[in-house]
Amino acid sequence: MYRKKSITNLILLSLEKTIDGYVRFEDFVYNPGLYAYYGWEYPLKKSSFAKALKRLRENGLVELISDQKLIYRLTDKGKEKAVLASFLQDDKKWDGKWRLIIFDVPEKRRAARDVLRRKLKEWEFIHFQQSVWGTKKNCTEPLRDFIKSVGIEDWVMVVETDNIGDIGR
Repeated sequence: MYRKKSITNLILLSLEKTIDGYVRFEDFVYNPGLYAYYGWEYPLKKSSFAKALKRLRENGLVELISDQKLIYRLTDKGKEKAVLASFLQDDKKWDGKWRLIIFDVPEKRRAARDVLRRKLKEWEFIHFQQSVWGTKKNCTEPLRDFIKSVGIEDWVMVVETDNIGDIGR
């Protein structure tokens, strides 16, 4: 499925990939190659970039840390959006492996279980059985990070395999 590559997603994905979670506006504009992922086009227009940052701030996805140096950081809401952008932008050729999510989250953590199911649908996973979902997208690490952030890692297993038989999908 084709997904539009936008400056907004570039910003989110780049911030998500940084070690300390901070990026200066000047770094994006004058050194876009340092932060570009998923085949972004160069050069970036400074005005388009500034508008995208403004939209991200208005939507609560990034916050301005330093007004003088124009340093931005992802918010928690922005991190979640970056993970979604990462899943949906994964248009690389399939590597032959399935990523399976198998979970048995207890009833007392029902809200977290429901969040997981909703996200798996949003991320276009295939529903195999009640608590078994899968995808061909190479997303193991962001998926594990998400599961840990929700606090359900004790009840969720992420499996990469190239052998699940003929599932007719």
